[in-house]
Amino acid sequence: MRGVSLAGLRLHAPFLAVAVTCFVATVVVDLCYQGSDGNLLWLNSSTWLLAAGVAFGVVAFVIMLIDAARGLNGLPALLLFVTLIEELFNSLIHARDGWTAVVPTGFLLSIVGAVLALLTGWFARAPGFLAEKSRR
Repeated sequence: MRGVSLAGLRLHAPFLAVAVTCFVATVVVDLCYQGSDGNLLWLNSSTWLLAAGVAFGVVAFVIMLIDAARGLNGLPALLLFVTLIEELFNSLIHARDGWTAVVPTGFLLSIVGAVLALLTGWFARAPGFLAEKSRR
């Protein structure tokens, strides 16, 4: 059984790639915010990156959930779900005003979210994710 695909490309892949990129970029932007002595441009950028990452991540999660229901490994979907919950909480922290929106809680949550997103991408790419579950 194959996962949801279009023209041979796993359909969750582009959405997951955008989400992972947004979550990793949030870490970089948070570092820029700390280095700029609180320039709000960086805070707003990280807020938008988190929103875009969560939006694309939800689409990828729905597709991965369909794949899991069709018998494919559900570990990447579970990891993505945990990542989305964590990044949703992170976006609420980033919605606070000023320096405390990023330093230190928002930055630490951004790092954790980026690591979780990278792990999700790694496991979604793993050969075992493409294989069927054995049915007995």
